[in-house]
Amino acid sequence: MAVSPATLKGLVLPAALIATAEIGGRMADLQYSDSLATPSAIVVAFGQAVADGSILTTTRDTLVTAFAGLGIGGTVGLLIGILLGVLPTADRLMEVTIESIRPIPSIAVLPIALIALGFGYRLEIAIVAFACMWPLLILTRSAVRGVEPRLMEVSRALRLTPAARVVKIVIPAALPRIFVAFRLAAGIALIVSVTVEIAINPLGLGHAIMTAQQALRPELMLAYLVWLGVVGWGLNALLLFAQQRLFGRAAMVEERQ
Repeated sequence: MAVSPATLKGLVLPAALIATAEIGGRMADLQYSDSLATPSAIVVAFGQAVADGSILTTTRDTLVTAFAGLGIGGTVGLLIGILLGVLPTADRLMEVTIESIRPIPSIAVLPIALIALGFGYRLEIAIVAFACMWPLLILTRSAVRGVEPRLMEVSRALRLTPAARVVKIVIPAALPRIFVAFRLAAGIALIVSVTVEIAINPLGLGHAIMTAQQALRPELMLAYLVWLGVVGWGLNALLLFAQQRLFGRAAMVEERQ
């Protein structure tokens, strides 16, 4: 597969920064540093983590909780968003409740979730689901409200039932904007999952980063951190590719609005 000139140009700055960091690290003699490491040391630590399987296990744990929370929270947010978008009366009744709970940081409910669920997957999935519910709910409600009024007139002329109107008219028309909300929620899921692991939950990439930091192994800590960035970039690139394949130019137009 040929690499585009734009991609090559985009790699120039990262390559220059890596080379500068390597040269500067060797000049500063970071061999005994407990907070920084050279890029070459980070690569070696990453290779060791891959060889012993630790980075694969921690990545699996983080992605399992992130995707499970995204699936649960996204589904709840999607259903409530469609309901509020279709029924203005319900939207008005729920507005104060939603706007009172939505600003609460997801990490702030961690003590309550810890008492109720304890450590482990359930704790992290619950926190991620809470965080992912809101972008799907808010943006789905907005997308449903923005459906072309003439399409709703056609559905009434065809005498579609409310359920059929939602399935055949509302959801297909709002789907490009809903997928943009799903991309946003996917990023939030990964961020919140790692944050919970760093804060308190003893599993996943976040816990591995903290363990390496406490063991005074900056090269391993930074290897996990770089790998986390690669995972996030790959996830976003995969969803962006799916968005373009599914919706074409319409998806890009919706994202700019």
